[in-house]
Amino acid sequence: MSTKMISEISSSSSDETEQLGEALGSRLKGGEIIELISDLGGGKTTLTRGISRGIGSNNHVSSPTFKICNVYEGKKLRIYHYDFYRLSEPGLIEHELQDAFADSEAVIVVEWPDIIENILLKERLTINIRNSGEQSRKIVYNYPASLSYLVE
Repeated sequence: MSTKMISEISSSSSDETEQLGEALGSRLKGGEIIELISDLGGGKTTLTRGISRGIGSNNHVSSPTFKICNVYEGKKLRIYHYDFYRLSEPGLIEHELQDAFADSEAVIVVEWPDIIENILLKERLTINIRNSGEQSRKIVYNYPASLSYLVE
C-alpha cells in the first residue's frame, strides 16, 4: 500500500484557482484519476478549466451536471469530466467509467464522487476545495506517493 501524502495551498481568486489547475494539468501523463470535493459553487469546475488548459485543450469547460460527462481533447491527452451530483446510484455509468479507466491517454476528473467510491481506483488524487473567505479557497491535496509528481 502506498503512503498517503497531504499538501495544502491557498487561492485568493477564481483566476488563481484556475492557474493552480493549469499547473496540475501540465504535469499529467495520462491514466490519472482526480477526485474533486467541495460545496456547490466551490471551484471544482474552475479548477477543471485550468486542468484542461494545462493539457493544451481549447475546449469550453462547463459543469457536466446535466450531461454527466464532458470530454475535453488536449494536445496529447483527453479529460473525461464527470459530475455525479444528480445521480443516486452509478447504474450504467459504471461500464462507461471502466472504459475511461482503461484509456491510458485520458485523465478522469470526478465531481461528487461519493456514489462511485467503490468503483474508483485507490491510486487517485483527491482535491478538497474549502471556502476560506468570499473569494478565498483552501485547496487540500491528498494523494499516494506514486502521484507526488502532480503536486510538486
